[in-house]
This record gives sequence, structure tokens and C-alpha cells, in this order.
Amino acid sequence: MALVIAQVIVDVSTAAIDRPFDYHVPAQLESFIHPGIRVHIPFGPRKVQGFVISTSDETELDEKKLKPIESVVDIEPVLTAEMLELGKWLKDDTLCFYNDTLQVMIPAALRANYTKLVKVENASVLSEPFQNLLSKDLEVDFASLEKQHLIQELKVHLDTGNATIETRIRQKAKPKLQTVYHVIDASIELSGQAKKQQQVVDWILETNSKSFTIVDIQKHVQVATPVLDALVEKKILKKSKQEVYREIELLADTSIDKVVTLTEAQKEVLETINRAQQNQKSETFLLHGITGSGKTEIYLHAIEEALALGKEAIMLVPEIALTPQMVTRFKMRFGNQVAVMHSGLSVGEKYDEWRKIHRREVRVVVGARSAIFAPFENVGLLILDEEHESSYKQEDSPRYHAREVAKWRAQFANCPVILGSATPSIESYARAKKGVYILLELPSRANAKALPPVDLIDMREQLKGGNRSMFSMELIDAIRDRLAKKEQIVLFLNKRGFSSFVLCRDCGTTVQCPNCDISLTYHRMGEALRCHYCGYEELVPTQCPHCESEHIRFFGTGTQKVEEEITKLFPEARTLRMDVDTTRTKGAHERILHHFGQRQADILLGTQMIAKGLDFPEVTLVGVLNADTSLHLADFRAAEKTFQLITQVSGRAGRHEKKGHVIVQTYDPEHYALVNAQTHDYLGFYTQEMQMRKAYQYPPFYYLTHIQISHPEVITTADYAGKTAEWLRENLSQSTAVIGPTASAISRIQERYRYQCMIKYKREPNLTTALHQLLKLSRTQWEKQGVRISIDLHPSTIV
Repeated sequence: MALVIAQVIVDVSTAAIDRPFDYHVPAQLESFIHPGIRVHIPFGPRKVQGFVISTSDETELDEKKLKPIESVVDIEPVLTAEMLELGKWLKDDTLCFYNDTLQVMIPAALRANYTKLVKVENASVLSEPFQNLLSKDLEVDFASLEKQHLIQELKVHLDTGNATIETRIRQKAKPKLQTVYHVIDASIELSGQAKKQQQVVDWILETNSKSFTIVDIQKHVQVATPVLDALVEKKILKKSKQEVYREIELLADTSIDKVVTLTEAQKEVLETINRAQQNQKSETFLLHGITGSGKTEIYLHAIEEALALGKEAIMLVPEIALTPQMVTRFKMRFGNQVAVMHSGLSVGEKYDEWRKIHRREVRVVVGARSAIFAPFENVGLLILDEEHESSYKQEDSPRYHAREVAKWRAQFANCPVILGSATPSIESYARAKKGVYILLELPSRANAKALPPVDLIDMREQLKGGNRSMFSMELIDAIRDRLAKKEQIVLFLNKRGFSSFVLCRDCGTTVQCPNCDISLTYHRMGEALRCHYCGYEELVPTQCPHCESEHIRFFGTGTQKVEEEITKLFPEARTLRMDVDTTRTKGAHERILHHFGQRQADILLGTQMIAKGLDFPEVTLVGVLNADTSLHLADFRAAEKTFQLITQVSGRAGRHEKKGHVIVQTYDPEHYALVNAQTHDYLGFYTQEMQMRKAYQYPPFYYLTHIQISHPEVITTADYAGKTAEWLRENLSQSTAVIGPTASAISRIQERYRYQCMIKYKREPNLTTALHQLLKLSRTQWEKQGVRISIDLHPSTIV
């Protein structure tokens, strides 16, 4: 009898073993082993987890020396054939290990250790060894059956339905169970003293209930668990545990959908997308629609078409803050067909949502970046809302961009991708202009309302006039006017915390993080200084750590400080703050947005998470407190990011019946990014930005690759950074520029010094080969010296 051989990717991130290994499949596991399943395997002296990527009956090795697979982690594959292929592509596209790409595709809850429990319906048909292992609840641990070589018998009972397997995770994520009471015989007479029990029986007879939970009955009868347990003992009821999904909190009632009539422009766009769906064409559409033009309604209609064609759809949004509003709209339209995937969910909720997708119980997924790996097998449409957002790029290995993964999946499934934005990335718009993407335009708002006027306030003039407040006089007057009219206000500041840094006025010392080359940020809550890079925290010092002066002062402006200033200037205003600090707890995004939507606050103050996607009819004023925060960063995309943020946040005003107004405070009102944002002129900005990019040889005219070298000692870091740059110049063509090495903008993070090199090129045929060789060199030789190299082929930022 021929051996079954499984090709397994070992779940260990090391260059030496980044390839498939052959393992012998024992006879009792043959029916379980399929590509995409995880297994436990002996690897050297230890047992590790691995991914089966294929099976065959041939091996180049000596069959007698093959080690057997010890056990299976999953009963059904957790990775589809598409995911396995995607992993191979992602490995090359992001220069990472194959097992890292496979791990990123499954939720964290599934990366834990498992306990598999077998439940049996009828024990009498089991063999005696099987029966002896059963508990009184007719349950047995899967591992016990493996030890007794009873897996083959288990398979028979699984096929007939006499046995089921429940996977229990040794972590927070477990199937949520609830107790259900089943009615056996409600005609049994009770003694006159059992009044509460009689009330339960009366309710059962009145409602003709066959089964219920304690929550169901407590709506009608005030009863506790011991009363129901007494009825179980009397054989009137029988209780069991049933699995239920965790409910995800939404912003509002989702029972009624809004009926929206599409404009002619929307209909035209939708017809183009639907044609691609019907013809099963892998086309990439760039939907450029101004804020309020009805892009979401296009998404909803396009997904309806996908579902009508028997397909599934994936919808990505960039911020967790956007997800509650988007999910609410999708639940209103598609009901229980929708699953949600984002980092704001608990481990258990993520586990439940992933299982809904895996079990084919839903057909639409809404979520952040990682939702692009939703394990659908019949994808008909992929959508990235706010496609320009940098949060679609993962900064850790594997350094993938959700847009590129979406395009790969669309090609695999022969379906379209929609990239939607009011301010598309320069690279995407350039591709659309060249015909690589198909450009679709929505140039006006769906309700025919004009975009709000934007006033640029020169803060230099405010200083000359004696106003040293963080609020210009124009913004103060506008806020007072909206408060008097009972309208709502959004204030945007691209920072969090109370003050940027703490400084000694005597010697000029700033309080630095001991692990990173960055000043600590002051947070009023808890009177703490925190590092936003490594998480280091300390109490605010009462004197300078350098000269022992007591003249310690806070400098800069953060959201907490703005909130305090609002309280002083507008004591009658009710303010909600939305930043990383106020949204740490579970469900915080939903609560803040719900309260604001319910008019429980007049002012919503926040960082960039409030800049886009939010739609509140009473918001008529948007104030941008400091437009220059991101304008002068050492990043070639600084102007683009500033234009996008100002345009997006401006779009929050006047989206419905009432007219909107936007006030932007800046120290550089002549900058072309702000001038074009003032007139909502994307094309004007695009034209000027493209001229700048061409002059300085930046994308989309050139490609960039970012290489970072780190080590605990600065001299060693600089030395190996020099070696890296020299090696690259020797192994790449003359037309390719290697810039650097230079110290990174933040030269030390988590006690490691950082240097960087940049590769700039138009065409470089040797790039991938050279970078693989560089990685091999660093992994086999340099890592022994403590040197780490990370390569980002498509960097979203170079800071």
C-alpha cells in the first residue's frame, strides 16, 4: 500500500527551514489530512505546528526515514487553496517567510493551543474501548481517542452524525455556550408548595414552549436557576448547553433600511461595475467621488449585484472608528449576511465572526485591513473605501498592502475591485490616468448640496494681534454661533495627549524616553509621561532631571489640552474627545459616536479617526486647529497626506439640509496643499504634486525600496548600514540610486539604534534577486552579531 506524503510548512520563522518538509501520514489520519489543515509534527527534538500545503504519494527522501505527522490541529482546513497560493505570492512580494504569510491569514484566536472534544449522541453503537473513555456527559477528549488508536472509528461516527467535534481553544476565545431548557412533560403534577415551579409550568402550557433560556422566561416570570433545576430533577425539563455567537454592539437600530434613489451619475458608475461582475472580469476601478457623493450607496448596490450572482463580497474600511457606522448601514441592508472583522473586537468576537465566514453562514464581510483575508471561496467583489489611507499597509512582517492583496484575489477569482476615495493616492490616480485602472467619477454630492466653504486662517496674524490662544477669533465666534443655534461641531487635531513634550526652561532639557530617541508625551489623565513608540511610562517629574530646576513646563498642543481650553472658553458646551486614549476600552468607538449621533454632545474633538467617513446631519462647523502638523514632515508624501486630511475632515460639514462651514488654522496659508484643499480642488493639487514628484524623482515616476538596519550599539549599526549600502551598489545596476545610509528620523526605538538606506529606481531587473541575497547574508552571518535588517519593497512612509 502506497504511503501518503504531506508537504508541510513548519511554523518556525527561520531562513534555513523556509521550505516544505515531507512527512508520512499515518493510516488513521489519512481521511483528515488535506491542504490547508494544521498539524502537530516532530521537528528535531521538539513538537511544533505546521501547515499542510499539499499531499502526494511520492517523495525524494528515503520513505523509511520519514517522520509521521503526530496529530491534527483542525478537523477541516482553515486555509483554502486560494489562501495557500496567496501565501506563496505574498512571501515573494513582501520578502518574508512562508509561515508568516499563512499565520497572518487566520485570526489570533486560532493561533492558540487547542483542546478537541468529541460529543456522542448514542453510546450503545460504540466499541467497548470507545465507551470506556466517555464521561457521563458522553464526551471524550480527542487526544484520548488518538492514544487508543480509535480515530478511524471516530471518523465513521462523524460521517453518520453520531459524533461531533467541538474545538476548544486554550485562550480567551471559546465558543460561547448558553443553557437551554427543553420541555419533556409539563403534565406532571406539582405539590401546592412549589408555587414558583407551577408558574413556570403554567407559562410553558400557555405559550406551548418546547425549549427556552432563562432570559426568555424571565421576561414573563420572575424565576431563578434553582427553580428550573428542580424541574429538571422532576423530569419536567431537560437542560443542555448550546453554542451561540457573541453579539457585536451596533450604533443604532438596524431593522429599517433607508430607501435611496440613485442619481444619474451613480447609476452610470454602478452599471459599469455591474457589467464587470456579470462578465466575471478582473478589473480595478478607481471611484473618485467627492465627500458626500454617495460612494457608500454604490458599494451597497454593487454588493447586492454580487449576492444576486451567487457570489460573496469583502468591504474594507481604514479606521476602526468608521466600522460601526459602516456595519450599521450594511446590517440594515443585508441583515445577518454580514460578518465584522477588526481589531476593536474581543478575541472571542473575532473567533465567532471568522467561524461564521468559514462555515459559509455569511456572504459579506466588513472590516479593517486583515478582513482582506476572509476565507471566502466564491468572491465576487472586493472594495477598499478611502483607498488612499496608509493604515491599509501593514508595517510588520509580512509588510503587505491590502490594495495589492485585493487585486491579487480579484485576479484569482475573476472579479472586480473598487478603490474608492474623495482624495485618491497620487499613485492610484496616475494609474487611472494611464489606463491601468478604470476611472469612475462622482463630481457632485448625492443630495446636490454644495461643498462647504473653507476659510484659511493665518495664525501668524492672530499672534500679531495678541491672540496667543490655540483658537483663532474667527473659530471662537463660529463655535459660539453654532452653540447658540443648537448645531454640532467637529474639531480636528492630528495629535493625542495633553502636550507634545515637557521642557526645562532653565537648561532646555526635554524629558526623553530611555529606550527611544524621542521625547515623552504628557498625558493629563494619571499625570503620566508616555512614549508612543515603546509604551514606556513614568510620572511627571517635579524638577528637571538634568539641572534639578523646578521650572518644568509643558509645550505643544494635544487633544487633552484642547479639551481643557474648550471648557474654559465654552463652559456650556458638552464635549466628547475621540483619540487613542479615549478609545482604548472595548466598544469605546461605538459609544462615543452613538452619544454624538444622539445629540448628547455639542462638540466632537478628535484625531484623524474622525476625519473621514462619519456622517452626522447636525454637524455644520468643522475646525482644523493646526493644519501644519503633518505638512512639514521629512516625507515626500507630507503635502499629499495634509491635503487628504483637510479635504476629508472638511467633508464632515453640511452633509444634509443645513449649510456647512470649515475653518482651517495654519501658519502656512500659501502652501499649495492648503490652497487646493480650500477650494476642494483635487485635480489642481494632483497637477502641482505630480510636478514636485517628477522634479525630485519620487513615485509614481520612480519606485522606492526602504531598508532599515538596527543594533543595540550605534557604531555597529552605522558600520553595517555602510556595508549594506556598499553591497547594494555593487549588486544593482548603474541606473539605480542607493541613497544613504543615514540615521532614521527616530534614531533609536526600544533600545535599538536605526539607520536606513533607500533604493530609488525606474527599472531594476536584479532587485528581487539582490534583496533575497542580502537577506540571506544578514540571516546567516550578520544576525549572529545582533544586526537586524528589514526591507519594505513598497514603503508607505520614509520617516
